[in-house]
Amino acid sequence: MSTQNANWANRLKFLGLASISLALISCSSGSDSEPNPPSEEQLSWTQGVFEDEDNFKDFCEVPRTGNDIDGDPWPDKPGSTLHENFWLRSWSNNTYLWYDEIQDQNPANFNDPLDYFDVLKTTAVTSSGNPKDRFHYTYDTDVYEQLVSSGASAGYGAEWVLLQASPPRDVRVAFTEPNSPATNANLVRGVKILEVDGVDMINGNDVDTLNAGLFPSSAGESHEFLIEEPGGATRTVTMTSAVVTTDPVQNEKIIATGTGDVGYLTFNTFGIVDAEAELIDAFETFESQGISDLVVDLRYNGGGFLAISSQLAYMVAGSTATSGRTYNQQVFNDQHPNTNPVTGSALSPTPFYSTSLGFSVNQGQALPQLNLNRVFVLSDGGTCSASEAFINGLRGVDIEVILIGDDTCGKPYGFYATDNCGITYFTIQFRGENEKGFGDYADGFVIGGSDNGQDVVRGCLVADDFDHLLGDEQEARLAAALSYRQTGSCPAATKPLQQETYKPSSRYDENSLFNSAILRDRMFLKQNLILSEPK
Repeated sequence: MSTQNANWANRLKFLGLASISLALISCSSGSDSEPNPPSEEQLSWTQGVFEDEDNFKDFCEVPRTGNDIDGDPWPDKPGSTLHENFWLRSWSNNTYLWYDEIQDQNPANFNDPLDYFDVLKTTAVTSSGNPKDRFHYTYDTDVYEQLVSSGASAGYGAEWVLLQASPPRDVRVAFTEPNSPATNANLVRGVKILEVDGVDMINGNDVDTLNAGLFPSSAGESHEFLIEEPGGATRTVTMTSAVVTTDPVQNEKIIATGTGDVGYLTFNTFGIVDAEAELIDAFETFESQGISDLVVDLRYNGGGFLAISSQLAYMVAGSTATSGRTYNQQVFNDQHPNTNPVTGSALSPTPFYSTSLGFSVNQGQALPQLNLNRVFVLSDGGTCSASEAFINGLRGVDIEVILIGDDTCGKPYGFYATDNCGITYFTIQFRGENEKGFGDYADGFVIGGSDNGQDVVRGCLVADDFDHLLGDEQEARLAAALSYRQTGSCPAATKPLQQETYKPSSRYDENSLFNSAILRDRMFLKQNLILSEPK
């Protein structure tokens, strides 16, 4: 982790709790003066009666030793699985957005906290039949901290797109990270995977080998791939996995047109701290060149820090449209109408942040502003969370958003990533609403020919184009945005390719690549990331 990022991580402990919305694992102090928990013999379950969650926090079956990513000692104390389960039960009842829809079950009936956590959620569905809660998840705390602080993970630096996860499978390269094994192997957008370590990708039955090759569990693994280039030629490449750092902003450019310059950038995640600096750099260029329109490519952006999402919205809209306005208002469950149950602070809206916040740029610097009254967003089913907050927040202050691509994923919800005993838990704790009080897009922002001011957004359905690089003016979605800007109409309708995204039913298909736990983790972090604040 860079010195600047390490300084950022340390500074988080002292920021005003209500002033910045970002992701941070919450921990108790672990003071030796804290009382011991009840013994297992004293723990008893009475349906509908819940003790304070703090009575059970950090009492662990296997306490950790050593320090966290900031060098602070872990807060763990000797306890048991039952203490961990009782903490999960009380914490969920206190903070879960739909706490009254959880079936209260005896913690003693579960031998694994992960199994117990799985049932501590609503089973209701949306109007379209999707599960109301598709974002209930856990992650190893050490790995999660590293991912959030640096965006680093083991892999090849290739973003795989699963157009079809079960036979006949279709796996493509969406983009690659700079200076990664994938770029060194000359993999480009649109490359199709035909074989992995000799196993047929399209119809093969050895899913374990396919997953192990696509999603290496650690750095230093070598795997062989038979690939098909976009032009049809085939070749064999061997890639060795490495720790790859995500570059969040790519392909920023200015496109000259007869009616003014258009800015474009590919923005792949709000979820790492360097995104702040890279966005500011890009927008300073756009501002200096006086662009008249902007295309933000969020098709692969699963979300991240809400505060950086707010900064992006401010840089698009400028001070006149956003001053004193709400970007995102957190709404918790009805037990907490006025107070944040996680931080204990009075509820106050997230504003449109007009300055740097100290993620990767010194705090307090004025942000560039384009003062645009509309923005084009390239979207898909992987456009989630903080990406959708960006769309909703701008629409709340009457900045027109035109969607090009496909409907977004549908995550108006957020959570505070909370560590207990080495597992970071994600349970939905709030809904985000814009200046107009709208936050009901659980089925995504839907592209339509007109705009209802809520979940239906004017735009064009356009298939993802793997024959052109991202940022290429001939790439179908960018080309459609540039054309719409000139004509006000969509190109001939093309049915968007339906990328498969992680959903609970996928894990039960024995021939699906979604059986990979590594893939499920990465899909979660990619598509279902975080609207959250520090504790």
